[in-house]
This record gives sequence, C-alpha cells and structure tokens, in this order.
Amino acid sequence: MKDQQAIYGLLLTGGKSTRMGSDKSLLEYHGLPHYAYLYDLLSSVCQRTFLSLREDQLHLAEGREYILDADQFRGPFNGMLSAHKAFPKVTWLVLACDLPLMDGSTLKLLVENHRQHNFATALATHKTGLPEPLAAIWTPAALEEAIEYLPNSESSCPRKFLLQHETKLVQPKHDDVLINANDKEEFLASLKKVRTT
Repeated sequence: MKDQQAIYGLLLTGGKSTRMGSDKSLLEYHGLPHYAYLYDLLSSVCQRTFLSLREDQLHLAEGREYILDADQFRGPFNGMLSAHKAFPKVTWLVLACDLPLMDGSTLKLLVENHRQHNFATALATHKTGLPEPLAAIWTPAALEEAIEYLPNSESSCPRKFLLQHETKLVQPKHDDVLINANDKEEFLASLKKVRTT
C-alpha cells in the first residue's frame, strides 16, 4: 500500500434496471444476490465499503454501510457524487452492480496500480482500451472536476468525462471481467459463463 491513501469501495446499486426488467443487483450468479457478492469483493480490497442506494432499496443494507443517492445528478454520477458529498476527501473504488464475472484479483490489480497523483485509474479491456468508469478509482480531484463539468456538459456519461482527462488505464488478465449484463439475454449468457469457468 506504499504511495497510496485509504480507498473506500462504492457499489452502485441505485440504477433503475429498466432493460433487465428486475433489479440487477438482486440477480444471482455465485449463489447469493450479486450486490452482496460484489460488496464482499470490494470489502477485501478497500478500507470501508458502501452500497449506493435509492431510498426504496434500504432493505438491501442489512448491516452493510450505505449512502443514499441525493438525486442531484443524472446517471451513475448521482451515486458517485452523493458519496463524494458524504466523504469529500476520500478516494473511491467505484463498481457497477452489473459485472457478473468481476473477481477479487482484478480489483486487487486495480488498487495496486493506483497512485495518489493519478487523477483516476480505470480498468480497460485489451480489445477497446477505453476506460471503464464503473470499475475505476476516482480521486477527490476527479469528483470535484466532475461537479464543475456536469452543469456545462451535454453528456453525463462518466466514460466521456474520463476520456477528456488524464486517466491511468489498467488492463485485467481477462476482458470478460468487464462484461456487463443489462438484459435477460445477457444475464443468461453471463450465468452460463460463470458456470463453465
């Protein structure tokens, strides 16, 4: 942990899951609801871990630390900036709840490659080389910059934001860890992959 400050984990579960038709965080790939599985993975590499929740999801907390979405921003920035508001000096490892093949060794690799002077550090597939903003470490400086950026931007896409800034990229051993499941077809395909690996 040399040259590193404390990193808190933030699992984004507050999305509407419209395409899936049911809450993506409750889907089971590894024998328990996926939010619980990912929360445990984050807890293994972060000093503290929080669920990012809507008010109607409070039942998911079950003794886990959480931060309620403040509903001040659109998209994933809503949860991320709610966490930043609660802990403005903290660096966050932000993770989406729809990554069925994410594993602890990949998160460890991400943390090990982050340095305090990095604006942000994101996983990126070998295939695209594009930052995955919802499998990334966001510094207070990056989140403050996002607050300035959002009111004047046509897009609230975190990837576009990272592409406009100096983001350190980390490639996982296998690109599959960044597959996300947004609809039933992708859920079934991901479930099949989990069962065959």
